[in-house]
Amino acid sequence: MSENISKKAFLEIDGKRIELPVLTASDGSQSVDVSKLYDSHGITTFDPSLNSTSICQSAITYIDGDKGTLCYRGIPIEQFDRPRPNFIEVSYLLIFGTLPTRQELTDFRNRLTSHELLHEGLRRQFGDVPPKSPPMAILSAMFSQLACYHEKFLPLGDEELFVEAATRLISKARTIAAYAYRRSQGLPFTYPDPALLYCANFLHLMFSIPYQQYIIGEEIESAMNLVLILHADHEQNCSTTAVRTVGSAKANLFAACAAGVSALWGPLHGGANVEVMKMLEKIYSGGMTAEDCIAAAKDKTNPFKLFGFGHRVYKNYDPRAKILQAAAERVFAQLRTNDPLLDIARKLEELTLKDSYFIDRKLYPNVDFYSGILLRAIGIPTNMFTVIFALGRLPGWIAQWKELHDSPSQKIMRPRQIYTGGIQKNYVPIEKRG
Repeated sequence: MSENISKKAFLEIDGKRIELPVLTASDGSQSVDVSKLYDSHGITTFDPSLNSTSICQSAITYIDGDKGTLCYRGIPIEQFDRPRPNFIEVSYLLIFGTLPTRQELTDFRNRLTSHELLHEGLRRQFGDVPPKSPPMAILSAMFSQLACYHEKFLPLGDEELFVEAATRLISKARTIAAYAYRRSQGLPFTYPDPALLYCANFLHLMFSIPYQQYIIGEEIESAMNLVLILHADHEQNCSTTAVRTVGSAKANLFAACAAGVSALWGPLHGGANVEVMKMLEKIYSGGMTAEDCIAAAKDKTNPFKLFGFGHRVYKNYDPRAKILQAAAERVFAQLRTNDPLLDIARKLEELTLKDSYFIDRKLYPNVDFYSGILLRAIGIPTNMFTVIFALGRLPGWIAQWKELHDSPSQKIMRPRQIYTGGIQKNYVPIEKRG
């Protein structure tokens, strides 16, 4: 984004005309620069939830919600699907800005493999965690704990230290996530297998048992790669903004990403695909038809909610949903099994795509609609869905943290407020308060 010298915006307040620069993005969209409005004029803008506010300039991810376009570093998301999805390649692209050469990818993978084990002190801490603890709580806590075991990677500004911290975080997050699941199941911890690639190793950590290693089919491994790739970054969403906010205070990478996990934990953000699965299971167990659900969703007096349709950004079909829907079909074909929930999802999609109620409101299937079904087919339990989201989003958080710290103009985030409370009230001693 750059300043457009030929265009200015003007704000008039109390008879005073204020000139504001206009910035133009790569796609031609424009943004009024109000960054100096408070310092120069003592005026703030009011934008709850920051829906109309750009908090940064970024070259990482591009979204065109009207067209249903999502690009990582300018590359359309569809191009990462086939012939062989590669989450680690996409992670490198997001963090460092270019696709890796063969040697760079090999070196990056080798770093990840060398960091896959947890310090024994950290691993033993899982024994103190209540067995039924929410996996996202464990993930956030363990991210923060990593700072205790890798203090030498906390200083900012050193590129090599950053690479070491980033690769440790990406690699160990996979191990932590799998251990959180196994703790909840009362299963013994399985050590990572350095011979396996990232996603295959994660599934091994999740599902292998002593003397019986989990065998990963090619379509299952590809699907797991796709799930992580499609969640890897998505502009300035809630969790990414949390990472940038914490990072702007010069907090280390581990602390900033722990904040991202906590933000993602919210059901309005990372937990959306869980709500989709609950809805599909309720439909199936309740004997409802897809037609019943559509009618209930359109009835304003009915409390039924149709999850997985519509998106804050996309006003078209979410491109990630299309890819995941096709991946789900391939996985079920390889497994030679059927899932009644997938049949319900197919029918719901068919009906909504030709119903004017949904078309007029631009309520198309989003990424959450099929991601839960696909994860369920892979064997991931519902309480781990948001953890998988976090594993996928981690490279994006790291890339955003790096971009933030590479920007010479970045300052600590300090939003303003419109104060609505009382002014100059007097303190009343307790004996006079009745």
